[in-house]
Amino acid sequence: MALVTGAARNLPAVVATEFAAAGAAVALNDVTAEGEIQKVAEAIRGKGSEAAVFMADVSRRDQVEQMVAWVTEALGTIDILINGVGPFAMAPFKELPEEEWTRVMDANLKAIYLLTRLVAPGMMEKGWGRIINVSAGSADICNHSVYGLAKSAIRFLTQSLALELGPAITVNAISPGQIAESAPAISEYDPTFVERAIKHTPTGRLVTRREIARMMVLICSPLFDSVTGETIKMDGGWSIPRW
Repeated sequence: MALVTGAARNLPAVVATEFAAAGAAVALNDVTAEGEIQKVAEAIRGKGSEAAVFMADVSRRDQVEQMVAWVTEALGTIDILINGVGPFAMAPFKELPEEEWTRVMDANLKAIYLLTRLVAPGMMEKGWGRIINVSAGSADICNHSVYGLAKSAIRFLTQSLALELGPAITVNAISPGQIAESAPAISEYDPTFVERAIKHTPTGRLVTRREIARMMVLICSPLFDSVTGETIKMDGGWSIPRW
């Protein structure tokens, strides 16, 4: 059974759909978008897979504890944890409100810490578990302020958890570059960004949500049993260092 956080929309919604298509029962989490997440769950059930919705703020310990209890009671032990929540912020540090710092850091980092503490014991007892975090290409540059900082820290946290939780549990991260479906929103900040990103990418295109989701499913297969602590970049080579 897979728990996917932030699954009401965007990448986590596609991830939940792909895991369901691969045969997993899926617990869908979000904090506010209940109407949207219910539609994702209905679509999954419409294709014959099991899905249930659990509303909670994963950066708050009390709500996380209650959610994990509900998920376990409804669907059983959590075998796969996808930490999909990851709010974006663009303001430079000198203009960044304190509450925005807290929101981005807590949702991107604290949530992983809280959820892992709760689900890891069940995975260890079972002798198998997979935890996948979501970093980003913003970790490779320094113009996305607290968001890039959080996504960079996720890579360190992924390695630390891999060391602590092995051998039963593997912990890896996916680091997408600019995602094709999200490009219009980014273009509102910088109309030239997408064109420049594609030109700078050796594959000549942007990665899609479905490609990322299918990689996550693959990480949970026996092919990746010996892979842990890694951040897998899916950016078409955009982040390759060059002069």
